[in-house]
Amino acid sequence: MDELTLAEAMEELCAAEEFLEYFGISFEPSVVQVNRLHILQRFHDYLARAGELSEIESARRVVYATLLQQAYQDFVESDALTEKVFKVFHMHEPKTHFVPLTSITLNKTHAA
Repeated sequence: MDELTLAEAMEELCAAEEFLEYFGISFEPSVVQVNRLHILQRFHDYLARAGELSEIESARRVVYATLLQQAYQDFVESDALTEKVFKVFHMHEPKTHFVPLTSITLNKTHAA
């Protein structure tokens, strides 16, 4: 896969392990096995936040490798429940809503 351009490689890579190997990032298989989708989603999120990247492929490759390393490291130091990468982890978080006192007063015409 070394003969592919960065763009071509990014389209060909599927598994988290493939991404990590392509960018030369050493990893613990047990961390990746448990967090592969979280790592890839975090990598995607980091890329989205990075904004416009250099047109120079070697510079983009360095940025990609750095962001993937950070995404992987996030799950070495933490876990999926703490990092909450996917929306499903946020669905049951407590929500606060303001209810004005006037909306809970008893209407005398409906009380009878």
